[in-house]
Amino acid sequence: MRRWYEELFANYAKTYDTEPFTTGTLGEVDFLEKEFDGDKTKSILDIGCGTGRHAIELARRGYSITGIDLSASQLERARQKAKEAGVGVKFLQINACSLPFKNEFDFAIMLCEGGFSLQETDALNFRILEGAERALRSPGKLIFSALNALYPLYHSLRDFLNEGPSGVKIDTCTFDPMTFRDHATITFNDDDAKTKTLETDERYYAPSEISWYLASLGFKKSSIHGCHLGSFSRDHALTTDDYEMLVIAEK
Repeated sequence: MRRWYEELFANYAKTYDTEPFTTGTLGEVDFLEKEFDGDKTKSILDIGCGTGRHAIELARRGYSITGIDLSASQLERARQKAKEAGVGVKFLQINACSLPFKNEFDFAIMLCEGGFSLQETDALNFRILEGAERALRSPGKLIFSALNALYPLYHSLRDFLNEGPSGVKIDTCTFDPMTFRDHATITFNDDDAKTKTLETDERYYAPSEISWYLASLGFKKSSIHGCHLGSFSRDHALTTDDYEMLVIAEK
């Protein structure tokens, strides 16, 4: 039986590219380039690359990048877009919980959750971070976003997620402050305009949890910031108004 996120992304690639959160790609890649010091000799791993929006833009700018995702549909769309853009990106179908790489990349990115926060147990989410750390050379840098547990303590997740023009509608939404998990019922139309309903289960994280995870994995330095669409910056302090946090960790 497919997990909810496998079912969601089984036939959602073209629709995914119309979602409002995909509009910030250029600004986000501008930030990534600064973190990479513009060094195009470095190799990059994009974990949970989806339809390849960050990977393809980085490849356009001359970077060597490998994108992995669990969804065959998302990867098919990514390969098509890369071909249309005239760039070469190595796209692989791999579960983010079982990354096979060891000391192969200088940078790893995992944006818009990229599998992290979607897993049904904390152990599986931790395995994603563990695999990312293992994939990196030393020195190396991991840049990722995660759902911010401070946000639903002060705001209605259902109202926030339904206020934008997204094709996914939140029917019910229950955030558990004991587990920092949100259980929701969502309705959406797939790429064939077929209406589907799914029960979702996402993990929101406190900043202190992320810091502890990274320290326990041996990252020497990490910082957590507010994650602003299309405008990533180390200058954005994380607040209770940030739905996501931007995390930068260095080996």
